[in-house]
Amino acid sequence: MAGLFLLLGIAALVVLATAATDAGTSLRSGSYNLTANFANIGDLKLRAPVTIGGVTIGSVENIELDPVTFEARVSIKVNSAFNELPDDSAASILTSGILGDQYIGLEPGGSPDFLQDGDKILLTQPALVIEQLIGKYLFNTGKSEE
Repeated sequence: MAGLFLLLGIAALVVLATAATDAGTSLRSGSYNLTANFANIGDLKLRAPVTIGGVTIGSVENIELDPVTFEARVSIKVNSAFNELPDDSAASILTSGILGDQYIGLEPGGSPDFLQDGDKILLTQPALVIEQLIGKYLFNTGKSEE
């Protein structure tokens, strides 16, 4: 009897763990892929959410280094329900809270043409790295000598 309760408890934990790690979007209805190059992705991780106005519309599928530009190439999977993103949309790497996880925020543009499967988002803004900001503030506060 105790073994049965132990098995049920483990099964409940497995279900809870898989539900808690869901990216927050149902990509079962279909999706399309986009890419974006960033000068710095900070601590962006696979399966990080992709949002518009705080609403999750997709997730980060792959991160690799572009051997030509030496920028991070991020592959994004977007739910096909959001298939009318203007092709001049911008992507930024944002942080939830002060020291929270990083995610990609999309800002729709105003173009009448839409992004298609395999397209590249050209307007990107890299992650703000707190350590770099602190270093600039600490070492650039004095007056320059003329």
